[in-house]
Amino acid sequence: MRGVDLIKPEPVVKQIQLSGETFETLIHNDLLEQRISEMARKIAEDYEGICPVLVVVLNGAFVFAASLAKALKIPCEIEFIRLVSYEAKTSTGQVRAVLGLDKCLAGRDLIVVEDIVDTGLSMRFLLDRLGGENPRSVRVASLLFKPSALKEKIAPDYVGFEIENRFVVGYGLDFNGIGRNYPDLYVNIRS
Repeated sequence: MRGVDLIKPEPVVKQIQLSGETFETLIHNDLLEQRISEMARKIAEDYEGICPVLVVVLNGAFVFAASLAKALKIPCEIEFIRLVSYEAKTSTGQVRAVLGLDKCLAGRDLIVVEDIVDTGLSMRFLLDRLGGENPRSVRVASLLFKPSALKEKIAPDYVGFEIENRFVVGYGLDFNGIGRNYPDLYVNIRS
């Protein structure tokens, strides 16, 4: 084609460096997007005729939530909440909301959209809080699930991938505030 440069795909990044730590590719973007589309189809099937509220947990779930919302073929509303429980690569065991919900959720069908359920402490905190709003239903959609790390009995209703109890970054997940922008998911080689 004249006048048009063909775009060559960038080589797949095998490793990245963040704050002196090395991470290697765990799940490529195309597989992430494929699985999210499958999750969206299942959610649309389960919520046919219903306009659920996606309660997106910031900051980590924003990339997953955007992909999920775009793939959903049903009407939905989107709200955001921000919880804090991590310092560096470790859960502090203490959860607090630093950005809350301001919408009435009574009688609504909620889908909590989370990047990762590992210890379950943040999810338990949020589910308890949302339960106090008297919703009609609450389900959890998590891109990643680490069942071996659970300290609370939490079982997400929609799971993208079950992974080992290792530290991951990319696709919205960070390490000390960096790494969210990478399109693939990476695992710390020392975790």
